[in-house]
Amino acid sequence: MSEEAAAFLRARRRPLELVIFDCDGVLIDSEGLCNRVCAALLTEQGWPMTAQDCHDRFIGLSFPAMQPMIEAELGRTLGAGWVDQVVAAVTAAMTREVEAMPGARDALDAVTGLGLPWRIASNSSPTEMHAKFARVCWSDLVAGRTHSAVDVPEPKPAPDLFLAAAAAERVDPRACLVIEDSVPGATAARAAGMDCLGLVPHGDESGLRAAGAVPFRAMGDLGWVLAGAMRRWFDTDERR
Repeated sequence: MSEEAAAFLRARRRPLELVIFDCDGVLIDSEGLCNRVCAALLTEQGWPMTAQDCHDRFIGLSFPAMQPMIEAELGRTLGAGWVDQVVAAVTAAMTREVEAMPGARDALDAVTGLGLPWRIASNSSPTEMHAKFARVCWSDLVAGRTHSAVDVPEPKPAPDLFLAAAAAERVDPRACLVIEDSVPGATAARAAGMDCLGLVPHGDESGLRAAGAVPFRAMGDLGWVLAGAMRRWFDTDERR
């Protein structure tokens, strides 16, 4: 699967100028933890929910986007403070136990080593991202590189976050590569006019593929996937 991603990038006519990473499930192994917290809160509200149920229904969505869906199921409002309540509960859990995704730090170092800038675009709030990156000791590494859904008009699956990241780096969206793990994220990348690689460590890649992402297996593979493409672009430029 990662070989497919490498071939896809080598076939690009335009070299990459920016890599944009999603956070949860790509850099930080937080989705299982977040799903457990959300499932407990929804069960308390009267909608019995497991962590897997939360994953299946809400993966890639922001908490504000989730609220009307939950209210429709419950048949009542959750109140204006529900999102803040969830963010506080998730953030507290993140500070205690969240970890980096396997191979994620190697991927960031590899992108840097190839001379490519990178940014992070997440539907998470700045508070959540701060807790996650502080927990894995990446606060200095990611400083000035993060973009949150609260800072743009619409979260993923709208393209706003990815376009904001490209604008911050002054890069044409067509020269960007997005690394995602969710259908809303892949949909947002394609809407922004960006190529997307979809991380699928295990399970079915059909949803991401249908959303326009090219699947790959492991974050630790990203360095060689990109390096092969960079060599091809460099060689092509040298021959011109």
